[in-house]
Amino acid sequence: MSVRHFLTLSDLSPQELERVIQRAIELKRRHKAGLLDEPLKNKVLAMIFEKSSTRTRVSFEAGMTQLGGAAIFLSPRDTQLGRGEPLEDTARVLSEMVDAVMIRTFSHQDIETFAAYSTVPVINALTDDFHPCQLLADVQTFVECRGSLQGKTVTWIGDGNNMCNSYMRAARQFDFQLRVCCPKGYEPPAELLEDFADRVRLIHEPQEAVRDVQLVVTDVWASMGQEEEQNRRKRDFASYQVSPKLMDLAAKDALFMHCLPAHRGEEISEDMLDDHRSVVWQEAGNRLHAQKALLEFLIAGSPLQPSL
Repeated sequence: MSVRHFLTLSDLSPQELERVIQRAIELKRRHKAGLLDEPLKNKVLAMIFEKSSTRTRVSFEAGMTQLGGAAIFLSPRDTQLGRGEPLEDTARVLSEMVDAVMIRTFSHQDIETFAAYSTVPVINALTDDFHPCQLLADVQTFVECRGSLQGKTVTWIGDGNNMCNSYMRAARQFDFQLRVCCPKGYEPPAELLEDFADRVRLIHEPQEAVRDVQLVVTDVWASMGQEEEQNRRKRDFASYQVSPKLMDLAAKDALFMHCLPAHRGEEISEDMLDDHRSVVWQEAGNRLHAQKALLEFLIAGSPLQPSL
């Protein structure tokens, strides 16, 4: 059977994604009940980081440990990648030594190149274009709190960045409608908007964008690598802050999410993370469980659901 990668949400079918989400919920329940699940015993995950991380490193490393396996942290400073070894060669070498590779980097093309030469699963833990692992955690959180996202309406407010791009793919894979609310000039790529035109509506006015929706999501205004644009972005995004007042325009049972880290007083008001509609801490914790389910799916295959 050919190796499966997870570079975007489109690499899994809607049915497979649903299976991963439900398995994540089951693994979370079992973990909190103190039950042991070790389907990846003696398996090893290589973790390549070219971008700094808190949630991604801890969730993948802890996840592999809890599943009975191990994780190896690799940075360009500590490997031959930092000395110019081609991605193709590194992919071939690691394929001989580990059971999967997780990469957090800048260029999405680089991770596609790596996957093309890898004979073990490659997981996109963030590129400048997509962040599919975060979407698994977001969907899991919504399902736990409100049930299926199918038929719901979600608003993305802020920059048309990798998270926004992933939400567009999620809209099709999980069958919901997405409103993208960005300042003019910060929209997601035109080709993505065209590809997902049946799912995505572009709106420039925040109050209109959040009205009556079931989920509001945002992210920092300047992502890693855009720090020099910080002051200009603060001016351009000033009216796109998510606050409890803006959330009041959403549906009564609407939820708020943020992938973190958050800049209080910028993309969110000082009090937004503590609002009763905010589920960001549950969302962050679900990175662990969603990625455990993904790792199990890619390395060991679909499990039989265990029972107590």
